[in-house]
Amino acid sequence: MGPMLRYQPLEMPPLDDPMLREPGLDLARLATHWAAYGARRPMTAEQMRGADRRAQRLGVAGRDLMEQAGTAVAAAARALLNSTDRASGGVTLFLCGPGNNGGDGFVAARHLAADYGLRSFVVLVAVDDRPGTLDAAANWDLLDGDERIEKMHAASGHDVSLLLNGIERAALVVDALLGTGVKGSLRDPINQAVELCLAARRAGVPILAVDTPTALDLSAGVPSEPNVRANVTVTFHRPKEGLLTRTGRLLAGRVLVAPIGIPIQADVG
Repeated sequence: MGPMLRYQPLEMPPLDDPMLREPGLDLARLATHWAAYGARRPMTAEQMRGADRRAQRLGVAGRDLMEQAGTAVAAAARALLNSTDRASGGVTLFLCGPGNNGGDGFVAARHLAADYGLRSFVVLVAVDDRPGTLDAAANWDLLDGDERIEKMHAASGHDVSLLLNGIERAALVVDALLGTGVKGSLRDPINQAVELCLAARRAGVPILAVDTPTALDLSAGVPSEPNVRANVTVTFHRPKEGLLTRTGRLLAGRVLVAPIGIPIQADVG
C-alpha cells in the first residue's frame, strides 16, 4: 500500500466542485471562488513539471490530472461566456496542440458539451494526425460521437488559415496550443494558429489561454514571436512566475489559478 495522499486544506478539485456547474457562474464569482489558489506561492514551469511527475509517482494518474485541468478550463470558458455580450450558445473554437496542453483542451470541450450543452469546434493543430501523448490521444478519441463537437486536423498553416473565414462569429477561442511556452521561433501549423488567435481578438472574440498564452515562457515571462494575447488565462495548482512579470500580465489578461488535485507530498521544490 502506498502513502496516504494529503491535499491542501479546503482544496476542492473541479470534478467535485458543484459551484462550477451553476448556470449563472461568471468570471467575478469564479475568481473569488478560486482566490485562495491564486494566493499560493508562485512556481516556475520546471517546478510545476516536477510536482506533476511526483504526483504520478505517488499514484495520481496523469490522465486524472488532465481531467481535472480540462474541467477547470470548461468552467472558466463558461464563466467567460457569461461575462461577455457574445452569445453563450455560440460555437467555441478550441485550438489544441499535440501535447498535454492540447489534451486539456480536448477534456474542456467534452465538458462544455456534457456539463453545459455548449457546442465546440476542436482543431488538432499538429503535423501528425494523432496527439503525441497517450493521455491527449485518449481524450481526442473521446470527442467522437458527440453531435455538439466537431473535430478537425490542421496539419499545415494553410489548413489553419481556412478558419479565418468567419472567425468573428466564434463565441470564444481557447488557446490550448503550447503549455509551457517556447524559446525561438514558432513553426507552422502552430505559428499560423497563433496568428488566428490574434485575428480573432482583433475581431472582438474573447481568448481563453490554457496554462499560459502560447509562446509565453511560464518561468521567465519572456515571449517568443508571434504570441497569443489572452483575455483570461487558467493556470493550474499555483501561480506561475512568468505570468507575474509585466509582459506576462499583459499577455495573460486575467489569471485564474485552478486546483487539479496535486497532493502536498508532491508539492516540493
